[in-house]
Amino acid sequence: MMDSIAGSGRTAADVYEQLFVPAEFQEWAPRLIEAARVRPGQRVLDVACGTGVLAREAARVVGERGYVAGVDLDAGMLSVAARVAPAIDWRQASAESLPFADASFDAVVSQFGLMFFPDRRSALLAMVRVLTPGGRLAVAVWDTLENTPAYARLVDLLARFAGGRAADALRGPFALGDRDELQALFADIGVRDVHVGTHVGSASFPSVRAMVEAEVRGWLPTIGIDISAPQLDRIVAEAGDALAEFVQTDGAVRFASPAHIVTAERQEPRAA
Repeated sequence: MMDSIAGSGRTAADVYEQLFVPAEFQEWAPRLIEAARVRPGQRVLDVACGTGVLAREAARVVGERGYVAGVDLDAGMLSVAARVAPAIDWRQASAESLPFADASFDAVVSQFGLMFFPDRRSALLAMVRVLTPGGRLAVAVWDTLENTPAYARLVDLLARFAGGRAADALRGPFALGDRDELQALFADIGVRDVHVGTHVGSASFPSVRAMVEAEVRGWLPTIGIDISAPQLDRIVAEAGDALAEFVQTDGAVRFASPAHIVTAERQEPRAA
């Protein structure tokens, strides 16, 4: 993989697929599909699918007899997703307004998207609506920023060299790290057996620059934040020292990356 992607002409979605997916998201896809108890032949929906790493894992498990759909608001993400896995049914839509009939899916999964939904409760209600009774819901969110010190240091660098808005954007993925707050979101939405489990993954970027550029070129532009090339270079230069304890002998950056996986089942409809 190239050490630098700045100025390469790649879109934010391309950077996301090429850097973020192998560095952070790929390892969680099998865990989430297992948590949702996805089986061959089932129908699975991936909400906030991004470039589709979770949907692709679902498609691998359900096989040719199954059906997988992915929903995202970002057209660029969906374009990459469709290029990588054209057999999956990709749809542009919000999590709050899923374009599917009631009880359409055996499992609904969402990997690191719930934090960003404008109306989290409405999104969860929509996910439950499209589940069959007894169908499984599995949602992953990152643990707190305090429990992910490598990113806490990068947030500090963004605050110093790119401003508060950029720093706040990088804090966003960790907004649901509090387990009690997270579990409360799943109350009274028509599910049972809610379980919040915390798991520790291992993020791995090929270099300090790759980690910084993944955020600056693959994440911030998707929410309307652009950082200049000089700002990027300054952040990379400072990040070498800030992230030194996570840098391996081969130059790669590796660190613990904890996340919560919430599972639940749609309740059976009440008898009349």
